[in-house]
Amino acid sequence: AAPRSGAFRAGELALAEMRRKHNTPLKLLCRLAAEAVLSIPSGVLPHRDIIGQLPGQVLRASGGARLLLRRPSLDEYVLLMPRGPTIAYPKDISALLMMMDVHPGDTVLETGSGSGAMSLFLSRAVGPKGRVLSYEIRDDHHNLAKKNYRHWRSAWEIGHTDEWPDNVEFILKDISTAAADMRSVTLDAVVLDMLNPQCALPVVHLSLKQGGVCAVYLANITQVIDLLDRIRSCKLPFLCEKIIEVTHRSWSVLPA
Repeated sequence: AAPRSGAFRAGELALAEMRRKHNTPLKLLCRLAAEAVLSIPSGVLPHRDIIGQLPGQVLRASGGARLLLRRPSLDEYVLLMPRGPTIAYPKDISALLMMMDVHPGDTVLETGSGSGAMSLFLSRAVGPKGRVLSYEIRDDHHNLAKKNYRHWRSAWEIGHTDEWPDNVEFILKDISTAAADMRSVTLDAVVLDMLNPQCALPVVHLSLKQGGVCAVYLANITQVIDLLDRIRSCKLPFLCEKIIEVTHRSWSVLPA
């Protein structure tokens, strides 16, 4: 990441964090505007009091609550951004990126776009010289993914000294009908986050480089079994290397 440009500016994203009972955090994401206010359960904090402050400052809301203000990380943004479908969580996306071994400059296919979480992480992974093709069959999901991607990019450009790469092409189309599109592209990796990924495999495998990785994000083991059965019955040229479940455990350490 490029160095931060210093104080908060209007138009960029700010993350406010406060501690509630039992030391549980409450995180609120806002886009800074001079005339707006940040509302919390115990009061308000005008955005004008945040603009011009350096990240890491603790400010008090009208009710006396202390708020830590900073720029959100990408994983915090995708957890707090508007969403339609359930997102792929950052812990799972990180595992998928590791399994796919995505490099700067790669061309990666994603199906479906959802709320845009995977698209954003892929965008960062492939970099300015890379390319992400994101297919989505639902119009509302397609539009939401594009909106969340644009909001992150525009806020990034205000709060950083460089631009976030404009390297994601959002395509409103059923991937199972995109065989003609796939003939003109060579893919370094594929990630499938859709209800029936077996419908996409016959289309995408012809464009995937020899030895390239196709990672599939599924909710339960029954879907995994259906996918493997389809690969065997259709004699598709895929080898199942591993099936994993990613767990994430948070700890709270408090004085005795």
